[in-house]
Formats: sequence, C-alpha cells, structure tokens
Amino acid sequence: MPPNVEIVNDDILKYKIPAFVHPERTTAWQAKYKIVANLPYAIVGPVLRKFLEAEHKPQLMVLMTQKEVAQRICAKPPKMNLLAVSVQFYAAPKIVSYVSKRVFWPQPRVDSAIIKITPCLTPGFKHSDFFKVVKAGFSHPRKQLVNNLGKELGIERAKVISWLSQANIHPTQRAQTLTVQDWENLTIVTPTHLPPLET
Repeated sequence: MPPNVEIVNDDILKYKIPAFVHPERTTAWQAKYKIVANLPYAIVGPVLRKFLEAEHKPQLMVLMTQKEVAQRICAKPPKMNLLAVSVQFYAAPKIVSYVSKRVFWPQPRVDSAIIKITPCLTPGFKHSDFFKVVKAGFSHPRKQLVNNLGKELGIERAKVISWLSQANIHPTQRAQTLTVQDWENLTIVTPTHLPPLET
C-alpha cells in the first residue's frame, strides 16, 4: 500500500479529524486533505457541519447527494434557506452535474447531484453570534425580518429597524432575500446597540 494511503474502518461522524490532520506534520499529504464521498442522504448535513466547522478544514469536498438537497445548498436570493447560509458561510458550493436515479440498481426514488464544496476563510466574528441571528431570521420564513428578529431575540421593534438599517437591509425584507454577506453585515453591527447574543 502507498505510504500516503490509510484505510480506516470507522463511522465518519465519530471519526476525529485531528487523528489524521495535524498542522505540525511535515509531509504535505498529512497536513492537507480532500473528501470524496457518496454519502447516505440522511447524514449529508451532519457531515458538512463536522468538516466545515472543523479547525482543520478539507481543501475540497466532492459529494453525491440528493438533487433537491444540492440545489438547496447552492441557492441564491430570493431563494436562500438556512442550509444554504450555513454552508455558504464556510464554503463556496457548486453543482458539478446531475445523476439520474435510473443509473442505479436498485433504483432509488430520487435523482442525485454531484456537488463541489470549496472551504474559504470565514469572518473573524463569533460563529455563534452569526448563526443565532440567522436562525432567528429564518424562524418564520414567510414573515418579515423585523418581526422575526424582534420576537426571537427579544428586541424592541424600533431597535430592530435601526439595526437593519445600519446593515443596509430593509425591515420588510424576508430572510430568503438576504445574501450571506448581508447576514455577516448584520452580525458585525450588532454590538453597537444590542445585548450580547451568546446564550
């Protein structure tokens, strides 16, 4: 077996990343890694979160997943969703190609997609703050941001309007119309007039 290959029989969700990725290791293949997988659809979300939130992220992830899930991950305004924001905060996703269910045996019920996910640098503010704001914004997708943020974070309406205005976001907008950059801007301006977001 080549020296840069190690076969591990383990649960990917329980496997500890530092066991094979460590910044002090000298060889390039040990310090950098990529993930290529045909994952069970049920664990796509947990696997993405595990590796994208890791201290030592992969250089690249190429995954086969359910077509609709891949489309949700790559969504853009005005069709953003919580999954899309969660992935795009850490990485740039792109659908490489679609795979028909007819090419599998036994044939599954849904079509698949091959998705390429390239991790990128994340902002310096606390991730917990960012996702608390995002989850509050998406708490009721059909409602306006001013209502969702005020209710979920316990903030007076006037203060929410001021907060949104500082981030150049209109209070009547809905969460699915915001870009990841909009959410980052919203998180950045929170310390000016809001209490700490951490619970």
